[in-house]
Amino acid sequence: MEALRVRIRDKELQVERGTTLGEVFKALGIKDAIGGKVGSELIDLLTPIREDLEVTPVFREDPESLDIMRHTLSHIMAQALKELYGYDKVHLGVGPTTEEGFYYDVEVEGHTLSAEDLGKVEEKMREIVKRDYPLFRKELEREEAVKLFSQLGEKYKVEIINRIEEGETISLYGQDGFTDLCKGPHVPSTGMVGEFKLTHLAGAYWLGDASRPMLQRIYGIAFWKKEELEERLRFYEEAKKRDHRKLGKELELFLIEEEVGAGLVLWLPKGAMLRKTLEDYWKEEHIKRGYQLVYTPHVGNARLWQTSGHLDYYKPNMFSPMEVEKEEYFVKPMNCPFHIAVYKSKIRSYRELPFKLAELGTVYRYEMSGVLHGLMRVRGFTQDDAHIVCTPEQVEEVIEETLEFAVNMLKDFGFEDFRVYISTKPKDAIGSPEQWELAEGALRKAVEKVGLDYEVDEGGGAFYGPKIDVKIRDAIGRLWQCSTIQFDFNLPERFDMEYVGPDNRRHRPYMVHRAIFGSVERFVGVLLEHYAGLLPLWLAPVQVRLIPISPDKHGAYAKEVEAYLRDRGIRVEIDLREERLNARIRDAELQKVPYILVVGDREVENRSLSVRHKGEGNLGSMYLEDFARMLLEKVSKRE
Repeated sequence: MEALRVRIRDKELQVERGTTLGEVFKALGIKDAIGGKVGSELIDLLTPIREDLEVTPVFREDPESLDIMRHTLSHIMAQALKELYGYDKVHLGVGPTTEEGFYYDVEVEGHTLSAEDLGKVEEKMREIVKRDYPLFRKELEREEAVKLFSQLGEKYKVEIINRIEEGETISLYGQDGFTDLCKGPHVPSTGMVGEFKLTHLAGAYWLGDASRPMLQRIYGIAFWKKEELEERLRFYEEAKKRDHRKLGKELELFLIEEEVGAGLVLWLPKGAMLRKTLEDYWKEEHIKRGYQLVYTPHVGNARLWQTSGHLDYYKPNMFSPMEVEKEEYFVKPMNCPFHIAVYKSKIRSYRELPFKLAELGTVYRYEMSGVLHGLMRVRGFTQDDAHIVCTPEQVEEVIEETLEFAVNMLKDFGFEDFRVYISTKPKDAIGSPEQWELAEGALRKAVEKVGLDYEVDEGGGAFYGPKIDVKIRDAIGRLWQCSTIQFDFNLPERFDMEYVGPDNRRHRPYMVHRAIFGSVERFVGVLLEHYAGLLPLWLAPVQVRLIPISPDKHGAYAKEVEAYLRDRGIRVEIDLREERLNARIRDAELQKVPYILVVGDREVENRSLSVRHKGEGNLGSMYLEDFARMLLEKVSKRE
C-alpha cells in the first residue's frame, strides 16, 4: 500500500492512501478540530488523503469553521424539507454557503413554499440536529451516481453529475436516510452545528438561466454563538427599516411599475429634485477639475457596437435591435464609443491631453427579472461616466487625481470609511507587458499617495486593463461598491485612437474609464439606506415645511415666508390642509423634512417663525431673515 506524508504544524505522519483526515488527527492527538485547510481549500474529517499534504487544522474558533458548519446546515435543511413534504416530492438544486449562512434552491411538487413554511422547516431542522446523526461520505463512478440520483428522483443532481469533468471526484454525503451530491466539507455530525435561523424565500432560475425552471431559494443565517445570531437578526431589522424601496415609496421619491417595465425607474417630483441636486453638484465639481461635459444619443448604429466589440462579447446584455432604414440600431449599454467619437472628431495634439470628457449618460442593459432590486439593480440607469485620454507619461498623475477626486466627492456625501481593491492582469489579457506594468504601477502608487489601504485581487482585472474599485461603508457597516477607475487597452486599438506627439508623429494614447457614483440610481439607493431616509440638508428634496396653525388665519403670512425662502433657493413647501396641527407636524416628521416652521398669531405679529429641526428638536423662535441665513450657510457647507 502506498505511503503518503501528511504534515501538520511541526508534526509529520506517514499514512496509507485513503486514510481520512479524521484518522490523521486522531493519530497525532489533535482534538476538537472540525476540519482542515490545504492552501485555501477546506476539507473535512471524512476527506480521504490521496497525496502528500500540508494541513492546517480548523477549530470552531477559526473563521473558516463557519463555512464548514453552515454547509452542513444546508444539508440539514434539505433533509427537513424532504421529511416534511416527501422524499419523492422535493427536488434539490444547489445548496452552498453564503457570507453569513446558507441557502438551498428547491422544487417542491404540488406545493409553493411561503413564509409560513419557514417555521415548520426550522422546527424540523432542530429535530434533526437533536438526533445528532453522524455524517458519511462516499465516492461513486459517474454511472453509479447517475443511477442513484435518478432512482432518488433528483433530476437536477443528475444534470450536475453530467456536467462534472472527466476524472473529477464525484462524492456524496449523507446522514440517516438522506443523501446528497456534494463535495463537502461538513462537520462530523448534525448535532455539532451552531445557532441558526431561516430568514426568507426568493425565486431562482435553475443555473441562472431564465429559460429553465424557477426554483425556490430558502435562505438561512448561522453563527456558533446565540449572541452573534441575535446581533445579526437585529442588523437585519435595522436594514429592513432602511430599505430604499420602502423609503422611496414612503417619501414619494420614485416608482418602478410593471406596466411601465421591470427595472425602469419613474422619478417622482421629490426624487427628481434630489436627483437634480446631486447632478448639479456633480457637474459643478467636474467643471472645476477641467472635465468637458457632453451629451450623447441613447441609440447607436450596429456598426459602432461591432467596432467596440459589444456585439461579439456583450450582446446577451443588450436589448434587441431596431431597424431604421434597413440598418440596425441598438440602445446603448455603455457611453464609451460615443465619447471616443467626440475625441476622434478632430486630430488631437499631446498639448490637449489629458482630455477629459464627462456625461451623466443613461444606458440600458438586459438584466434578468430575478436579479432586479429597486434602484440597486435596474435595466435603465444613468452612469456618472467619464473618459480620460492621456499620454503614457501622464498616467500616474491622472490616476492619482482621479482617485483623490472620487474620495473627496464621496466624503461630501458623508462617507469616511473606504475599502480599495486593485484588480491585476488576468491570463487572457490583451495589451503589452509594458502597458500592464505601467498601468498597475500607477494604480498602486495613486492609492498609496492618497493614503488608503488596499487589497490586491491578483488576476481579477478585465482582459483589457487593470482597475481600482472603491467601496464605501455605510452607517450600519455594509460595504457598497461605488467608484471604479478602469484602464482600457482595447478600445484605443479598436477605434484607432491617436494623438500627435512632440515629435510630430502619431501615437496611441492610454484611456481610463471612470465612474464615481457607479450610477445615479444606485447611489441614491445607497444614500437612502445610509441615512435611513433623513438626507443631509443640502440634499433633502424638501428642506423646509411651513405649517400655519390656522390655514385661513395664518396662511397669508405662511405664503409670504414661502416666497421669501423660495426666492433664496431654499426648497420649501406649505401645508394648508385642514388637519390638526399635531397630525401635520407628525406627517412632516414622517416625510423626514429637516426643518418644520410653525406660524401662528405670535409669529404673524412678530414676523418670526417657530423652528423645529428633525434631529435637534424645538429650536424656538427665529426671525425669518436669521433663519434663511442660517439655512443657506449650512447648505453651503454641506452639513
